[in-house]
Amino acid sequence: MSRPLGLAALGLATPIGTGAGAVADALFAGTRDGLRPRSGFVPGRAVHVGSVDAPLPPVPAGLETYDCRNNRLLLLALEQIRGTVEAAAERYGRHRIAVIIGTSTSGMAEAEAAFTAMRRDGAWTGPFHYDQLATGGPAEFAARALDLPGPAYTVATACSSSGKVFASARRLIRAGLCDAALVGGADTLCGTTLGGFSALEAMSAGLCNPFSANRDGINIGEAAAVFLLTAEDAPVRLLGVGESSDAHHVSAPDPEGHGALASMRAALDDARLTPSDIAYVNLHGTATALNDSMEGKAVHALFGGATPCSSTKAMTGHTLGAAGACEAAFLWLTLNPAHNPDGLLPPHLWDGAPDPEIPPLNLIGPGTMLPAGPAAMLSNSFAFGGSNVALVLGRGEWR
Repeated sequence: MSRPLGLAALGLATPIGTGAGAVADALFAGTRDGLRPRSGFVPGRAVHVGSVDAPLPPVPAGLETYDCRNNRLLLLALEQIRGTVEAAAERYGRHRIAVIIGTSTSGMAEAEAAFTAMRRDGAWTGPFHYDQLATGGPAEFAARALDLPGPAYTVATACSSSGKVFASARRLIRAGLCDAALVGGADTLCGTTLGGFSALEAMSAGLCNPFSANRDGINIGEAAAVFLLTAEDAPVRLLGVGESSDAHHVSAPDPEGHGALASMRAALDDARLTPSDIAYVNLHGTATALNDSMEGKAVHALFGGATPCSSTKAMTGHTLGAAGACEAAFLWLTLNPAHNPDGLLPPHLWDGAPDPEIPPLNLIGPGTMLPAGPAAMLSNSFAFGGSNVALVLGRGEWR
């Protein structure tokens, strides 16, 4: 059997911090400082969103047609692992490193501004180019920014996008088409996304409240997270991936969570682990009525009510196409003693009012500890159209 792949390095930018150290500090403390009310996204009201406040780097010379907030946010994360990527390029050759990035928005905000100007003025103004908006743009941009001429493509399956990149990259490595892969995702705030969720009546009136009886919808966030995935050993490894497609509805999940359950079971089977081997579950936990209900049923059916669980979206908001990679990054930080010396688990932040219609889960508070030694964790990402993915990451020997 193939050995698990190593996650050699992490670059990360989120509403709760930029860089592994800053994000780890905020994550384990359970901060909600990243979610703030902002107007201008939804007509007539302010909504809580998670934005990245760190300065964004300019795009490299020659790549000006890709210049958008989404790609600059991605570049902020890429720069954090450039040294590791360069070392891998020296070992394997630049053409042997694939680039697979997930997104749902790409440069939508710049397109909104350009089309608004066109409608107002009757002419294009500013340096708008389709490369900014194209769904495939982030992977092309990342590959060119790091001079990686190997396979490069973008996965766009809504909120499961940057979870599914891990499966795609692993297939390329195992097929011998590359020796390493730059994987991750980036999504940025834009009016189209927030307006769409508002039209679905899925936006919270305040701070999101995952799994509460009082939950009233999501907060949207932005983030970028990237890893270097290789066949070499690393302190944290990708143990398993599970994918499913329940195709229940264009925007609503299967109310019984059959597809979610299938993806989690597939991930455990792929990792050759049992539910009792999982030390923590990072819930998709969007705080919408339908998602939390179905996910609660699926997680309880597989893990019961004892396995520690939390939704980190109460800290970052739902980062959409970046959520799979961003929350895999949270597992990576949790499992890595260099960034989590106290062995803490990410807390579940809510009002403490359980929904009697959701089977009980062990929603953990601040200060909950991870046992020392080998550990495996699972993260869920579920998307519109019933596109589901579960990832299992671990440390120590499991195979």
